[in-house]
Amino acid sequence: MKPKVYVAMSGDMTSRLNTINEIMEVTSKPMIVDGDSGGLVEHFVYTVRSMERLGVSAIIIEDKVGLKKNSLFGTEVKQEQAPVSDFCKKISAGKKACISSDFMIIARIESLILQNGIEDAINRAEQYVKAGADGIMIHSIDKTGAEIFEFAQRFNKMTEGKIPLVVVPTAYNKIFEKDLFNAGVNIIIYANQLLRAGYKSMLETAEEILKAGRGFEADDKCISIKEVINLIEAEEV
Repeated sequence: MKPKVYVAMSGDMTSRLNTINEIMEVTSKPMIVDGDSGGLVEHFVYTVRSMERLGVSAIIIEDKVGLKKNSLFGTEVKQEQAPVSDFCKKISAGKKACISSDFMIIARIESLILQNGIEDAINRAEQYVKAGADGIMIHSIDKTGAEIFEFAQRFNKMTEGKIPLVVVPTAYNKIFEKDLFNAGVNIIIYANQLLRAGYKSMLETAEEILKAGRGFEADDKCISIKEVINLIEAEEV
């Protein structure tokens, strides 16, 4: 399986599009972009056209409304799921805006995160697919992964395995990829591990420099200057 690029970005749409354009300068791999809720229907139509024009392969939008809040908080913070009909209209409008049938709109379902149950999640998946969604992402903070396996089984039976299923195993990270793929999952996104690892490394390096009063002791935590130069030269090619 060829690796794909998954991009989750903050900031306004202009800065996001600029970042995507810069990434596209150094890779030809398929890119999946996190589009949050997609905004208003007319905003989403513009986003789809812009993403497709830049060469993005797919966008994921979540069925929540209101200010953006991380799903991993679950019910600890107030989060509201969008009415099914409203979200379906957004999906349909986005598909109509596509120039090519290759561009994918993936609908992310928050039912399990918000404890609205597996039945609600399955019903939403069915309606979103009918509205034109090219794929479904199911989100869960259940550390056992049981919810994901049940949803995958029922979803693939309902769609006869014809609609791609996406998961983000941040909470259920003990589950092996092979088990998720065997359950009918098509795409696995590791959404924040590199960011978390980078922050931890930078913190440890800064503490080492402050403790020693020089940079020598932190060298074993850093790549060499030569490696940095090689990376820069590779990007410029």
